Amino acid sequence: MNSRAELVEVLFSALCRISHVLCQVTNIEDSMSEVLGILHNDTGLMHGIITLSDTEHSKLQVGAVYCESESVRKASSGIRYQSGEGIVGRILQHNQPIVLGRISSEPRFLDKLALYDLELPFIGVPIRDNDGSAIGVLAAQPDVPADDYLPERTTFMKAVGDLLAQTARLLVNVERGQSLASERDELRREVRGKYGFENMVVGNTDAMRRVFDQVRRVAKWDSTVLVLGESGTGKELIASAIHYNSPRAHKRFVKLNCASVPETLLESELFGHEKGAFTSAVKQRKGRFEQADGGTLFLDEIGEISPMFQAKLLRVLQEREFERVGGAQTIKVDVRIVAATNRNLEEEVEKGNFREDLYYRLNVMALNLPPLRDRLSDIPELAHFLIDKIAREQGRELRLTDGAIRQLVGHDWPGNVRELENCLERAAIMSEADIIDTDVISVNGSAPSVAPPSFASALVPSVDPNDPDLDERERLIAALEQAGWVQAKAARLLGMTPRQIAYRIQTMKINVRKI
Repeated sequence: MNSRAELVEVLFSALCRISHVLCQVTNIEDSMSEVLGILHNDTGLMHGIITLSDTEHSKLQVGAVYCESESVRKASSGIRYQSGEGIVGRILQHNQPIVLGRISSEPRFLDKLALYDLELPFIGVPIRDNDGSAIGVLAAQPDVPADDYLPERTTFMKAVGDLLAQTARLLVNVERGQSLASERDELRREVRGKYGFENMVVGNTDAMRRVFDQVRRVAKWDSTVLVLGESGTGKELIASAIHYNSPRAHKRFVKLNCASVPETLLESELFGHEKGAFTSAVKQRKGRFEQADGGTLFLDEIGEISPMFQAKLLRVLQEREFERVGGAQTIKVDVRIVAATNRNLEEEVEKGNFREDLYYRLNVMALNLPPLRDRLSDIPELAHFLIDKIAREQGRELRLTDGAIRQLVGHDWPGNVRELENCLERAAIMSEADIIDTDVISVNGSAPSVAPPSFASALVPSVDPNDPDLDERERLIAALEQAGWVQAKAARLLGMTPRQIAYRIQTMKINVRKI
């Protein structure tokens, strides 16, 4: 530049272009690259580099670099500067510009990218956050030896750094908001997928089909639902499906197991408390009813609460209002109630253990979940559904043999679906191969009892031991199944001697069943 006035005019024009670019761009990487291009081509500030710090402001990563070499640009993404490391790290650490009249005079200059002419100047300025702390560094090299205009170039670089800081904050906030919205939508899709009807309708018995149809119908409305069934029948799954397929799905689904909370704490847990309401109440706390406002509150094991607390709960269900423990302000909430119990509440009412008025307040829509022993014909489909779920969790392929299915059908499952899932998970753990057979199926450490052959065969079609698609172990098990686990008959089916089949049973570690 021939004069300071000409330089100022060039820098001012470049600053206007940079400001326009930063106002238009929506991608932070594109904006940084375009700014560095203007520095290089319009102002003679070559090989600009922008580094941004991590959240702890302890390490810098190259965010953009202006260079014609594609290999250098690719390598730049792996460059890091510790706070205080080299000139760039010192700018971040001390939050002050550093200007070198000639790079070669500064031994601490690292030049990790091998971009700069060591006989030319260097200007580096901090990029500052709202509170004035350094969150990055903008650096470049003037294309002329040190002159009287370095202060003007430095002032210009500071102004560009300020524009970059403001734009970076805005874009990061926008991207963070978009990321959070995307994450929220993804979580909603995941939850809807998990609790969607297509993933819940497993079973073809009339009793379960009736339950699924009732869930579909009741989910659309705000009616109170009472889910009845033994432990392990899936009451919480039903409650979740009702919520996530209802108009309240975008609000919270709050759960409380009434049996797991001591009576003395249940009121505080459900209604909340004010600061100082009791010794350990060091601050105000919202209860489950407030947390579920606008959404659904699932009260599991509702039959376990005492008659004294039943009266308090009745008022909330009737009026949808309450006071926090230690408070005088009445709080109104809009909450849908789904309750569940494994008790026969009608019998509990007759015995005087459960309030009749509360029972009828809860029993607007009752869903009765049948125990697994009453729907044994659902076990094959349910077992395949659960083993696919376990396979996804373990990251492997798993398959149940027909013999394993027959063995599962033969158990009466006092623990219901939860027991079946635990049994299958144990079998998957014990199975080194991807095939789960009878030898790894056990319930409480022992093999289940076996259903009558006619019933088991009706549920699981027999397998031809001469099927060419079967391996030797599967052929042997198929023959044993067809022969009613009589080894001599199975040997005849396979053209073996009893000694040969006994040897193979032993070497293949097949658990022989007695029928």
